[in-house]
This record gives sequence, structure tokens and C-alpha cells, in this order.
Amino acid sequence: MPRPALPPTLRPLLLPTEPVERALTLSTITAALSTGLFFSVSALYFTRVIGLSATTVGLGLTIAGAVGVAASYLGGHLADRVGADRLQVVANAVQGAALLAYVWAGTALTFTLIACVAVGGRSLQGTAKAAVQARWFTGPERVAVRARLRVVTNVCIGLGTCLAAAALVADTAAAYRATMVAIALLTGAATVPLTGLRQRVPGLAACLAAGVDETGARLRGPSPLRDRTYLTSVALNSVIAMQFGMQSVGVPLWIATRTDAPTVMISVLLVVNTVFVALFQVRASRGTHDIGYAGRTVRRGSLLLGAACLLYGSAGSGGAVVAVLVLLAAELLGSAAEVWCEAGGWGLAYELADPLSAGAYQGLSQTGYALANMLAPLVVTATAVDHGLPGWMLLATLFALAGTAVAELARRAAGRRTSPVELVA
Repeated sequence: MPRPALPPTLRPLLLPTEPVERALTLSTITAALSTGLFFSVSALYFTRVIGLSATTVGLGLTIAGAVGVAASYLGGHLADRVGADRLQVVANAVQGAALLAYVWAGTALTFTLIACVAVGGRSLQGTAKAAVQARWFTGPERVAVRARLRVVTNVCIGLGTCLAAAALVADTAAAYRATMVAIALLTGAATVPLTGLRQRVPGLAACLAAGVDETGARLRGPSPLRDRTYLTSVALNSVIAMQFGMQSVGVPLWIATRTDAPTVMISVLLVVNTVFVALFQVRASRGTHDIGYAGRTVRRGSLLLGAACLLYGSAGSGGAVVAVLVLLAAELLGSAAEVWCEAGGWGLAYELADPLSAGAYQGLSQTGYALANMLAPLVVTATAVDHGLPGWMLLATLFALAGTAVAELARRAAGRRTSPVELVA
């Protein structure tokens, strides 16, 4: 019996013809399904099955987040030394093993240690994945591939969340443990498409070894920590990346505690965001391989993000119907801001980096995201959730100023680059 064919519009996304992108896509599918399952059941598993308090879980995950920040940066240097593809395979396997170990966690100490390994492995593989893309793809295709992978990630996380419904409905320790095992197996399965990739793809090994001289010795490229332009770009884009903490922590708490909207709006807004990213992320990435355009794209997105913050804050001053309508409008603006800020940030992370130190530069970029993920819950709750509309206004100002600064930084960096006309001449 023939297998059902994928719709023509989905085939390039889920089964791209380019072999490296195909391997990254297949790996992303299983990893994102695992992430969706984990997001849905982990809090209940840690508290109801292991028996930890919410405070203990929060502290353990904060410690693990700090490990993730360090691992993101370390991963960049490891990717340059051992090969980004090899590091990604090992990091995925380590993360899968750590997630499986949660089944045997019984104390706060073992939970925290396992969380540190799991989060560290995830951070290492995130940096390695970015380094593979930075070295193998070039020009506009590099950002386009990352955009397509993000679409796959968001959609599959959503599917994983739906699959978790079985465990949530059963609501038993056995169901949660079985789900944790499935999470670990899916994460481990992400290594399969990546294993032996450099043997299967001609030229990949040489490309990933760019920066090695004829004797096999590694040529030392510049450190991103000495690159003030790149450091500043990462810092500013990390401020904007706190929008993800705003969406995952701030908005749900705001809806539940400070608006008259039904709590189901939390799920509705997640669906709106997922659909918007799936439809428009690839389109938003077009042209962001140009440094100046990437900076302007970030600025455009940050201004929309500021407007979304003001709308979120306004949702707390009306009745249920008004709150629902305002929240939907805010989510649409926030989703548009997200795809633009991400696309522009990717372009700058790739195009401002030195090719000889591609791994180290992508490691620093991923470190910025890790820091944003770690600090965002604290920043968002201390501003918007605790202080209402004035706090949302402060966040709006912070995002808008950061995006404006990114655009100015990119304009100056683009001006220092040699133009194509000069190269031809």
C-alpha cells in the first residue's frame, strides 16, 4: 500500500531536498514534539510524582538555567574544536539520557543535578545547531533555513502539547512517568538523522573544518568577546528576547490575576501565536542577510512589541469582552513583532560574525538567549505583573529603545563594510 504523499506546500518544509537541512529538520521534529510534551507535564510530574514543592522546582530550574548560560557559550568553542555536527549529536544524546533520568529522581538534589545536565545538554545542542547553519549555509539561505526550522519547531511543540492531553486526562503517576519516558526517547531520536552526517554529505566535513590550515591545526579566529559591535548586538537583542518570557510567564499571569478575561484565553493566544509564526516567519526573514535591513527589521518589530505591551496592560481595565478583544489585538501585534525581531536578530548574529570563529560567535549569540530566558520571568513579573499598566509601559519603552539602538548599530556596521561595487572594481 503506497504511503500518503505530503501536501505540496508541506513537503519543502518537512522534507527539504538539501541533505543538511533535511537532517536538521527531521531532528527538530522529534525534539520539538518532546519539548511540547515536557512543557505540558513537567511541572505536574515534578510536584505530584516526585513530590517537590513549587519553590524547590523553581530554584532547581534557576540553577539549571545558569548552567545553560555557561553551556551555551562553552558550546561555541567546542563546536569550533570538535565539529558542530559531532557536538550536536553528543549533546542531544546527553539531554535525552538526562530526561530519562527524571524517572528515577526522588530528591531535590537529584532533581537539580539532572536538570543541570538536561538544560546544559539542550544549550550545547542549540549552539551546535546554530554553528552548523552558520558554516554550511550562506547568504539569504542561512536565515531562511533558520526561519523554516523555527516554523517546524513551533508547530511540533503545539502537536506535542496536544499529545500530552492523554497524560493530563489520566492524571496518574504512571501516566506522567510514561510521558517522561516518551519525552526522553523522542529527544534521543533527534540524534538519528544527524549521526554520520558528514560522511553522507560531500564537502560538509571540509566546510565544518573551515579555519583549519593544511597541517590540520586550528587557525585562531578573533574572540567575540573582543568584538564590541557583536557584543553590543547580542546584549540589545537579548533584551528584546525577553519577549518570550513575557509571553510564557507574564501574559498568562496577567490574564489570570489582573483581567476579567477567561483563563482559556491563555491557550487561545498560544494558538494564535503558533499559527502566525507558521504563516509569516519565513516571509519575515527575507532580506535580513543584509545587515542594515536586519537592523531596521528589528527596530520595526520592537516598536510593534512596545505597542503590544501597551495593549496587554490596557486589557486589565475593561470587562471580559473588552479584555478578550484587546488581548487578541495585542497577541497579533506581539506575534508580528516576534517574527520580525527574530528574523533581524538572526541576520545580525550570522552576518556580523567572523567566519573563522563561527562557533564561538554563535555560542555568544545563544548565550544571550539563555540569559534572556533566565532573567525574563523576574523582570516581567517585577514590572508588568506587579505594577500593572505602568509596568507594561516600562517594558514597552525598554523594548522600543533596544530595537532602535539595534538599528543604529546595524547602520554603522553596514557602513563599515566594503560595498559589492567596490569588490567588483
